[in-house]
Amino acid sequence: MTSAVTGSVASEDDWSFIADGIAARLGLTEGVVAVDGPSGAGKSTFAAELVRALGDRGRRSVLISTDDFATWDDPAAWWPELERDILRAYERHHDYTYRPRVWVDGTPTVGPRVWIRWQPLLVIEGVTSARRRSAHRLAAALWIDGPSATERLRRAVARDGEADRGNLMRWQAFERGWFAVDGTRDRCTVIG
Repeated sequence: MTSAVTGSVASEDDWSFIADGIAARLGLTEGVVAVDGPSGAGKSTFAAELVRALGDRGRRSVLISTDDFATWDDPAAWWPELERDILRAYERHHDYTYRPRVWVDGTPTVGPRVWIRWQPLLVIEGVTSARRRSAHRLAAALWIDGPSATERLRRAVARDGEADRGNLMRWQAFERGWFAVDGTRDRCTVIG
């Protein structure tokens, strides 16, 4: 995302400012908010800022990352697990548990069960979080384009390590195809 303030890629301060504005404008008190877009776009940073901004307005929320479910070999088919373990319990106003993936030496395994207390707002961030299959469940769907694919790859490699460059390049190819078929961006409010 290019910042209107500095003309450069958005900083954490920019995401904070944007999150404050969205939290104020949305006026949400309950519901599921998806933050979607390509890898390395800034979704995780923005989503954390959105949860903070909602909290500053007295709106309790929980943040779940699709990174807790997705793996290199299974970038999207895990969604029924998220629906079963998180979304259905959330919709019934029940606390929920799930088993995030734990990565050891580049290999994902199902980790220990995590218990989450129900809160009125559930923010799900990550690639495919605003997918067509669950659009009817979303109170808001937000999209972040981020910088160029080359810059996003550089950021993702800086985050995940050089050893994952090949996986990240395959992931970018997957998400381009996914977003084209799913039409995700077209259903979202583009924020950056």
